[in-house]
Amino acid sequence: MFQKSIIFTLFLMSAAASSASAQGGSQFEERRIDMYFGNWKESMPKFIHGSIVTRDILTKGDPLKPPYRGAVLKYANAFVHGSLDAGAATTPSTLKGEQEIYFILSGKGTLTAGKQTAQLYPGITVLMPANLEFVMKNTGDEPLTMYIVTEPIPEGFRPNAEMLVRDENTIPIDSTTGHWVHIVKYLFETKDGLGTLERVLTVTFDPMTIGDQHFHVEGTEEVWTMFKGETLAFIGRQIRKQSAGIGYMIPPDGRTTHSNINYTDSQGKFFYFARYGDHAVRK
Repeated sequence: MFQKSIIFTLFLMSAAASSASAQGGSQFEERRIDMYFGNWKESMPKFIHGSIVTRDILTKGDPLKPPYRGAVLKYANAFVHGSLDAGAATTPSTLKGEQEIYFILSGKGTLTAGKQTAQLYPGITVLMPANLEFVMKNTGDEPLTMYIVTEPIPEGFRPNAEMLVRDENTIPIDSTTGHWVHIVKYLFETKDGLGTLERVLTVTFDPMTIGDQHFHVEGTEEVWTMFKGETLAFIGRQIRKQSAGIGYMIPPDGRTTHSNINYTDSQGKFFYFARYGDHAVRK
C-alpha cells in the first residue's frame, strides 16, 4: 500500500511538472539532472587555512549549462565539506574579498577571532567576516567536520566587525508551513551580515511528507544539502535518492520544478543557502 501511494503521488506531481514544462518548453535538459548534484565523498581533497581538508560539493560553473558535474555555482565562490583532524589547528587566517560560513556536523573544537572564542559542536554555525584574523582548533579525539560556504563580498560592502555565532539546536522554529511542510530555522540573513547570499537555513522534513513543487528563475541560486536522514530529490520528472553529504542546486530556468520527499519514518534535515536576486549592499 505504501509503495502504491508513493507511486500515485509521484505520478500526480510529475503530471503537474510535465504540464508546467509544456507551457513554453524548458532550457534545462532533464537527462543532465545529475550535473546539478554533488557528493563530497566523490571529490578530491584540497587544503584551506593550512590544515582543513576540503572536498567539493558544488563548484563555480554555469547554472544553465554546467560544464561538468556539480559546476553550477554563479554567485557563491565555493561549497565544500571540511574536516580538521583531532588535535589539529589552522594557521592564523584572514579572509580578503570573501566571507565563510561554517556549519558544524561532528566533533568539537574552538574558533577564535579577535576577542571572541566560540565553542564548536554539531549545529553551531559561524559567519566569519572578511578582514578578521581567526584560528580554528580541534579539541576532541575525532575529526571536526563541517559544511563550508564561501561567498564573495560586493564592492563597497561593510563586513561585520566580529564573527557571528548561532546554535541551530536552540534557535526557535520560524515556520512549519513553507511550501506545505518545510520546518525552517533561520541561521543568517542579509541583515546579519551576508554579502552576496540572502539566507542560510536548516529545513526539516517530517516523516512521510512532501514539499510543494515550484521553480526558480535565472539569478536565483538555491542549494539543498542533507545532513541527517535520507529523502528523495524530485526535479522535473525525475527523482534521486539524497543522503547526508549530497547537495544539489535547482536549475534556475523558470520551468523546471523541484521538491523534496521524505518517504522514511524518520526526520530528514537539510542545510540550505540561497541568493534570490539583486539586493541592497550594506555600506
